[in-house]
Amino acid sequence: MTFTVLVGPPGSNRGSSTTTVRAMTFSIVARSEDGESWGVAVASKFLAVGAAVPAARAHVGAVATQALPNLSYKPRGLALLSQGRTAQQALDEMVEADEGRADRQAGIVDAAGGSATYTGTDCLDWAGGVSGPGVAIQGNILTGPDVVEAMHDAWQRSVGEPELARRLLAALVAGDRVGGDRRGHQSAALVVVQEGAGYGFDDVAVDLRVDDHGSPVPELARLLDIHGLLHRPPPESDRIPWTAELHEEAETRARALGHGSLDDWIGTENYEMRVSEDWVDRRVLETLRKDGS
Repeated sequence: MTFTVLVGPPGSNRGSSTTTVRAMTFSIVARSEDGESWGVAVASKFLAVGAAVPAARAHVGAVATQALPNLSYKPRGLALLSQGRTAQQALDEMVEADEGRADRQAGIVDAAGGSATYTGTDCLDWAGGVSGPGVAIQGNILTGPDVVEAMHDAWQRSVGEPELARRLLAALVAGDRVGGDRRGHQSAALVVVQEGAGYGFDDVAVDLRVDDHGSPVPELARLLDIHGLLHRPPPESDRIPWTAELHEEAETRARALGHGSLDDWIGTENYEMRVSEDWVDRRVLETLRKDGS
């Protein structure tokens, strides 16, 4: 098994390094319906697949490289997209320049939602992919073609879901449920970019990895739920207005947990996005009442 990282010019063997690992994987690369987000979700019987497969840049696109992954596809693909290539043009150019193309598998989506997927002739069975408007799905060493079919069906069924991360996860869960990687389960990852949507005002809206776990896709879903709780404000329907009595109750429960004040508890639990001067999130209040009873 070989994991090749090319650090020289495309098509050149100079500056390349080779170790022995192959990323047998299933992934989905996609753009949101509103054209504001791009991302990748991936799972594999492979340690820390999120370190190898996905790449994305806001208003440029997203790329997945797998099977015998050529990691230069990530910066090269995003560079080609930023220069105006379509997803198909960028993928064709990378594959044509790659002497190891028969062992490669890749998916790519551009800024406009154009997509392309590629599976080399030497990728291990079952291997293949499907692409359509705004999405490219691919996998190798799968239990069968039903994995990518289930992922595509889940993607189509989730039309109308505003969060790209949720759509990507739904597709990954569907592929995992019908078999996924035929060798088993180990890691999963989810990356979504959107201009200014990240913590600290960068473009990385979601960047979650499960590097080594017996059930990585369900664990990734758990982490996404926590991410949403800590990094997204609650919907209006979950915002309970503060009253004097409710605030006094919350202060008392926070102190019962050993904190100096309610604000101390909020800061310790990283709930700043879920509490304001005017309201408290229903889920946060329920947690405080449960833990501070």
